[in-house]
Amino acid sequence: MKQKFTASSLRQSFDRRTFVVGAIQGGIGLLLAARMGYIAVAENAKYAMESESNRVNLSLIPPRRGWILDRNGAPLASNKADFRVDIIPERLADKVGEVNALAGLLKFTPDKTQDLRDRLAQAARFQPVQVADGLDYDTFAAVSVRLPYMPGVIPQRGFSRYYPSGPSVGHLIGYVGAATKEEFDKEKNPLLVTPGFKLGKDGLEKQYEQTLRGIPGARRVEVTASGRIVRDLDTREDVQGQSIKLTIDAALQDYAARRIGLQSAAVVVIDCHDGGILAMTSMPCFDPNTFANGIGRIEWKMLNEDDHIPLLNKAVRGLYPPGSTVKPLASLALQIHGVSPDEKVNCPGGFQLGSRFFRCDARHGVLDMRGAIEHSCNTYFWTMVHRVGYDAIAPVAKELGLGQEFDLPGVNQRYGTIPDSAWKMRRYKQQWSEADGLNAVIGQGYVLVSPLQLAVMVSRIASGRNLVPSLLFGKPRQPGPTLPMSPEQFGVTRDGMFRVVNQSGTAAGSKLEIPGITMSGKTGTAQVVKLTSRGAVSEWKARDHSLFICFAPSEAPRYAMAVVVEHGGFGASAAAPIARDVMTCLFDPTKAWADLLAMEKTWGGTPAERMAAKYKAFAAQYGASAPTAASDAAVQAAMTQPATTEPAAATTGVITDVERGEGTQASPGPAETSPPPSARPGAQESSAQ
Repeated sequence: MKQKFTASSLRQSFDRRTFVVGAIQGGIGLLLAARMGYIAVAENAKYAMESESNRVNLSLIPPRRGWILDRNGAPLASNKADFRVDIIPERLADKVGEVNALAGLLKFTPDKTQDLRDRLAQAARFQPVQVADGLDYDTFAAVSVRLPYMPGVIPQRGFSRYYPSGPSVGHLIGYVGAATKEEFDKEKNPLLVTPGFKLGKDGLEKQYEQTLRGIPGARRVEVTASGRIVRDLDTREDVQGQSIKLTIDAALQDYAARRIGLQSAAVVVIDCHDGGILAMTSMPCFDPNTFANGIGRIEWKMLNEDDHIPLLNKAVRGLYPPGSTVKPLASLALQIHGVSPDEKVNCPGGFQLGSRFFRCDARHGVLDMRGAIEHSCNTYFWTMVHRVGYDAIAPVAKELGLGQEFDLPGVNQRYGTIPDSAWKMRRYKQQWSEADGLNAVIGQGYVLVSPLQLAVMVSRIASGRNLVPSLLFGKPRQPGPTLPMSPEQFGVTRDGMFRVVNQSGTAAGSKLEIPGITMSGKTGTAQVVKLTSRGAVSEWKARDHSLFICFAPSEAPRYAMAVVVEHGGFGASAAAPIARDVMTCLFDPTKAWADLLAMEKTWGGTPAERMAAKYKAFAAQYGASAPTAASDAAVQAAMTQPATTEPAAATTGVITDVERGEGTQASPGPAETSPPPSARPGAQESSAQ
């Protein structure tokens, strides 16, 4: 049946549809009104904040690091006002163009331009990359006015880390640098990716990072939609980190480092009153001021190819045969075990052990214990250790600090080796032999120690107390157990050491030229590869190490010192003069500095000046063609791992340890195997010095 539509039915249908549509529209309107009300009331703060963030930019201000001070309050690490330029890689619109523009504005050499490209390639997108610091105002302004054309480039005024003594404190203080991705992932702190922020990478800078870091400030600026700054709104100043004070004497530390000159050496000075370390330097060294910007390809090539191994802290990580510097401790051990210091031994030029003749360096004739120390007679000590056994010597060596690690902040130490019969059985599955004892008592064979350990040893001999070295000023370490020697026994050893310098001993040419003050000491010469003619060989790496330990004043010891010169030759020729001059600096700094400044003129200037000249020569020769610089992790590994491995250790003279408390030995040469030292030709015929 066909449906009929009337005017009334059509009107009713239209009214129903109008009502439904109106209801829907009304419902939508109510929902929109409710949503608008919710946004306007409940989420007002949220959207007000987002709106404000479009208008206002909030950025962190890197905090100034706390200073590292010496015992007198002089800065070893401080901060200086700085104009700098950084890049945020992810914000770069034209990486190639902006890098080239910056290089032109900053007058970069090709190698520095390539270093910047390398750092950008290695950095995470959000990680700020330092371009340059220490800019003058005109250069800084030239970069600033071009910011609209260089997005991602951030010029800023702030503070940068500054080390007044440069290379003199590199190994001791460490250095700072930009955070790596791994460091950010570990801490998840936005400060770490703030342009201009640096954190400790090595040494005390790393050990006391949280103490030195401080609290960041903040800056609010009004910006346009494109990010251009309109005006500053508010600034909250940063809070500088806390300072730390060390036992180090800054002037002495700098003097000792510079007095080493062109040698590869370490110097450690200890206060005999409280065990405070006054100087602990290893040269050559890197300049922490340049490391803060990230190591460049030219600097890495310089450091990596230097056979003096500037990345290795020789004072605590270099291990060396101590040579005759252990004879004073041997004299104490012999007295403890009943040997009279007045008993005399005839030296015919060596000692016969079975079918083997161990050569002394001279025919010393008849000597007592004091004379044996004075003239460094091997025959005397060979005779006595043959009687009492080396197992009577080793415990005393350990009590005096050899083969030990000390609780020092930021110092990555290595133990070395003080062997005995149990050690050899454990290490080599062999019985201790008489030849082993003869080698060990004159500081050769298996014996390996660090310069720090030698300094602790001589400080304990000088003071008669079990001093424990410390680095934090005002927090001396408590002495260990009382040393098992009487004042009379110490007196014999000190008297022998006095004769070494002040009578006809092996360091008579290194007397202190200070009225009323004398120095006592002991020379040492440690063979590296084989017996040499007092180190008088053409190849530097084949020369003997030169060592010297001392204390002064002789009558009332205040300062103790150890000096080790790698491949320096005869003990009194290299290490003793350095020790004499450093000791002079403690008592007569005016004279010491005048003499040093005259010497530096013949060396090519200060360490920093010599490094700058070397850098200039390398840059001119290699430029951007030099190998890519090592990563931050690789640099850290180079500083904490042995610089060489066997058999190369025999040619570098830096002996490596392979496990806690035990050391490997220098091999006879690249073409030979590495048997125990007592089995090697020449190993039993060590120099007396």
